[in-house]
Order: sequence, then C-alpha cells, then structure tokens
Amino acid sequence: MRGYFGIGVLNIKYALNLGTLWRSAYIFNADFIFTINKRYKKQASDTMQSYRHIPLFHFKDFDDFRDHIPYDCYPILIEQAEKAKSLHEFKHPQRAVYVLGAEDNGIPEKYFKGLSVVQIKAEKDYCLNVASAGSIVMYDRYIKGLI
Repeated sequence: MRGYFGIGVLNIKYALNLGTLWRSAYIFNADFIFTINKRYKKQASDTMQSYRHIPLFHFKDFDDFRDHIPYDCYPILIEQAEKAKSLHEFKHPQRAVYVLGAEDNGIPEKYFKGLSVVQIKAEKDYCLNVASAGSIVMYDRYIKGLI
C-alpha cells in the first residue's frame, strides 16, 4: 500500500489508554503514535510490547505537533462536534495523522480551523474511551482499503 498514518492523543487523561491504543496501532499497521502534552510510561495494557515495533513521539503542545508532522500529511481531528463529518462517510487520505481528544475535555475548537474534523456517530450521546475510538478509526481505515 502507498501512504502511511499515525495516531495520537491530545492531553490524554489516563495513561493506561495509551498502552491499549499503542497495541491497536501495531495491529492495524500504524507507522507511529504520539502524545501531545503528556509523557508515556510503560503500560501493562500494552501486552504485545508494541514499543518494540512502532515508535512513539511526544509533542510539547499542539503547535509543536503541527510544526513536526510529516510533509504533505493531513492532520485529522477525531472529535464529537457539530461541524464534524461522519467517520462512516469520511474518505481517508493516503497520508494521515489522526488526533484524538481526551475523554474529559476533547479537542478545543480553536484547533479546528483548516483541519478535517471527523466524529464516530453512535446511538448514545456519550464519548467513547479514547483507545476504543482510535481502534474504530484505524479499523475504518482498514476496511476502506487503506491499510
């Protein structure tokens, strides 16, 4: 397949979720994962020791992240928002970096300008666990033939 993708979390609330996201990222062939505003500690939830197979990057803040994403790579925000596109209808670009918001605060709207914002539509108005949401996004990319 041509292209690549990475996935990460802005202001992750529970470090344990990062281990689960890392494991899913490895399973779905992500090229890297990242955190924005948080550091990683080894997690029991990463039972596959994914750190041996897929790199984790840390960005100081959202501006640092935007300054360091790969050339010609599209940042896609995954967030429950009025203006967000449905993941079901979303066409994933070949080169993408997905940013998930933490369960308690999400991604502030000030970061939406000029970026794609996508949401996972559900029957209930609750947010998903961040690792679960990330797994769904990666699975959607997979079933649409981009992994």
